[in-house]
Amino acid sequence: MASPGEASVDETHVGKKKKQPARYWQELQEEERKDENKVKNDAEQSKEAQQQEEDETQKAKKRKQDQSPSDGEKVKPGKSDPFPGPAPIPEDRLQKFKRKDKLKKPHRKQHKLRDIIARSEDASEMAQKQAARFDLLLPEEAGFLEGDEDEDTCMISQEDIAEAVDITSGAKYFNLKLSQFGPYRLDYSKTGRHLLLGGRRGHVACIDWTSKQLMCEINVMESVNDVKWLHSEAMYAVAQKKWLYIYDSNGIELHCIRKFNDVLRMQFLPYHFLLATASATSFLQYLDVSVGKEVAAICTKTGRLDVMCQNPHNAIIHLGHANGTVTLWSPNQKEALVKMLCHQGGVRSVAVDKTGTYMVTSGMDKKLKVYDIRAFKPLKSYFLPAGAACLSLSQRGLLSAATGDVVQVYKDVCSMPVTKPYMAHRLRGTVWGLHFCPFEDVLGVGHGDGFTSMLVPGAGEPNFDGLDANPYRSAKQRQEWEVKALMEKIQPDLISLDPTELAQVDQATWEQRHQDRVEVLGFDPLAKEKFVPKYKKKGRSSAGAIERRKKQVAHEEQRDVIRKSVEDKVKMEKERKERERKKAALSTQKSALDRFKK
Repeated sequence: MASPGEASVDETHVGKKKKQPARYWQELQEEERKDENKVKNDAEQSKEAQQQEEDETQKAKKRKQDQSPSDGEKVKPGKSDPFPGPAPIPEDRLQKFKRKDKLKKPHRKQHKLRDIIARSEDASEMAQKQAARFDLLLPEEAGFLEGDEDEDTCMISQEDIAEAVDITSGAKYFNLKLSQFGPYRLDYSKTGRHLLLGGRRGHVACIDWTSKQLMCEINVMESVNDVKWLHSEAMYAVAQKKWLYIYDSNGIELHCIRKFNDVLRMQFLPYHFLLATASATSFLQYLDVSVGKEVAAICTKTGRLDVMCQNPHNAIIHLGHANGTVTLWSPNQKEALVKMLCHQGGVRSVAVDKTGTYMVTSGMDKKLKVYDIRAFKPLKSYFLPAGAACLSLSQRGLLSAATGDVVQVYKDVCSMPVTKPYMAHRLRGTVWGLHFCPFEDVLGVGHGDGFTSMLVPGAGEPNFDGLDANPYRSAKQRQEWEVKALMEKIQPDLISLDPTELAQVDQATWEQRHQDRVEVLGFDPLAKEKFVPKYKKKGRSSAGAIERRKKQVAHEEQRDVIRKSVEDKVKMEKERKERERKKAALSTQKSALDRFKK
């Protein structure tokens, strides 16, 4: 048994360490609480460790994405991409596909409109960048003929060019000797694959000139003035001696249109399905080939019409006349939209570039002039010793001019002064027709001895739009394109000088909108209501009292009308006196011609 001093020491030591529970069940409760706390701490620690692992995994994925190349190239493990992010786009390439400037955003209160404009601008910017990136993937590039040092390109012959290029391109230079039925006019189809020839003495031929396959060949047994492909290579029009005829690609006559007589020149508007004809009787006529109906017949009253071309930008027809003027016509008006005095003599040929910006004319005064159609002003004038009988502009702005039996091609004639031709070629007969082949560096020349296909590097557009004009389309694709084009046909009423007017909003005046509203409702909602007197008690609403109140209100309205009319009369009188005063002041001034008065 321990002594009292030892017991006190032990109790004091134990009390400092830990206070013992008073009952046995309290010890059990404390142990259970400790176990619970330990389990909670373990769970929290495991959650923190799991969250930390997930964060590290996300950071590693993001780091890997940032380091991965954007163009699909594989990066070796352990190496980072030296050019992170998307490839930059040159500014000049972006400007090429820019369609509009940024809109001015409205007030902050119109938050919905601001959001719509912002989304539209973002979509437009994305489309612009995508088009600029895809432009790098175009398969072909345009090129021009370059000579050696101190060598003039116009001295290089066609034989030398054909020998220098590849076999496929060299085969595009050839001659067809057709001296019996010449001279010839020609036309290429919209895709540039098919060629149509029309001889003056009745010979008509359709050729797939790339494969040199003859589609059809006929003799109409009378003179042919002009030939023109219609919307596809399955149909073409021939302007014969008396009337206009339509044939198919097999040479079968489909129509004889006797309303169109003495036709000299033809132009086909592909997006309107209109065939425009100019006749010797001074008539400009339009034929809708989709329904076979004459749309317009305009008497120009300017004599024989043998010079004609179209503006591909707005479908306006340009006619050249013997008095030196060029007139612009639309099927919507019976009078000329514009009359321009271009030459001192008669106009021999007219050509317009595909952008609708420049017009080139040649006349009997032996001058070649370039005009800006937007301002109707001359830009440049060149003198040709023998003049130019035929003109043609290529898709990339090359100008071909025929003088007798010589064909000269000029480069950048619209943008800068030209001192010498880009190319020149002499033929066997007098040139009667010129036409650049679409999407090919080829110039077709119809002359008295047949047809010649020249190689002109840099003339055609190197890349074509397969949805608009595909040279390699099949018969099924052509049928589908024809159906789509017919459904999207533009009406002749929409032909105007400025095609951008169609996208503008017609802001009608307040009076017009109010008049339309009155017609729809059947009454004027803003009209002043008729005065109806209120009912009063104590005998003040007798018939006489009501009539007196009506007369009083009517007198007040009449006073307002009289007051307004008097004010208008005073204003007009004041303006009249001011005009008389100015007139008197001008009459008192002395003129240099007063000394001749008696």
